[in-house]
Amino acid sequence: MTRALKAGTVAGLDSLFEIIHEDHELLVINKPADLVCHPSKNGELSSLIGRVRLHLGAGATPHLVNRLDRETSGVTLVAKTSAAARGLGKLWQARNVYKEYLAIVHGQVAPESGLIDAALGKDEPSRVAIKDCVRPDGAASRTEFAVLRRFTHSAAPFTLLRVVPHTGRKHQLRIHLAHLGHPVLGDKLYGGDEDAYLAMVEDRLTTEQRAALIVPTHALHARALRFTWRGQPVAFTCEPAAWFSAFAAP
Repeated sequence: MTRALKAGTVAGLDSLFEIIHEDHELLVINKPADLVCHPSKNGELSSLIGRVRLHLGAGATPHLVNRLDRETSGVTLVAKTSAAARGLGKLWQARNVYKEYLAIVHGQVAPESGLIDAALGKDEPSRVAIKDCVRPDGAASRTEFAVLRRFTHSAAPFTLLRVVPHTGRKHQLRIHLAHLGHPVLGDKLYGGDEDAYLAMVEDRLTTEQRAALIVPTHALHARALRFTWRGQPVAFTCEPAAWFSAFAAP
């Protein structure tokens, strides 16, 4: 059930988001980078759920089934009904969902593939309240990766990875890849200088910090979701933004 993208619009407004698939129960969106999922204080257009409510209209009660970090783009699933939300929630809880991401990371990853098995918990020394880290007393977390391409950009080494989470911890992929020694390109929180994240939140990123990050948002894209729904296998996919593909192109 892969669908071509179409624009979700509301009368008088430009496109709210790209729609991968929509039916009476499901709305599947290619979430743009730099858009939070949950409501914010800056109006309906400033969050994905706010835009979904505008798209669906008055009286709608949408439920975000999966959530992506602010700067992560890609496949995001919305349940239009409480019944659909409950059914999908059970699939997620039972880990009966295949999730695939693309990531551009710093450095050239040596193994062709691997499994990162490292527990995650709160990064207590960090100045950033939401930051987690690898710690032995944390929650079990596993991430599978495979090299798609090793390349250089402006003489610096990078790797394009396919990344598949086996668990669903907060910031799991970004922490695990940084733990591997290959942080995600443009990651302000786990890229080695957490002040870049604080500077972004406080709207004080310097020219030097922007140059060090190379790209405006981190290079992590949720490419695919696959699961069985109403007795039928479904797959929803979308490709990353043009800048992401261009950066990793041969």
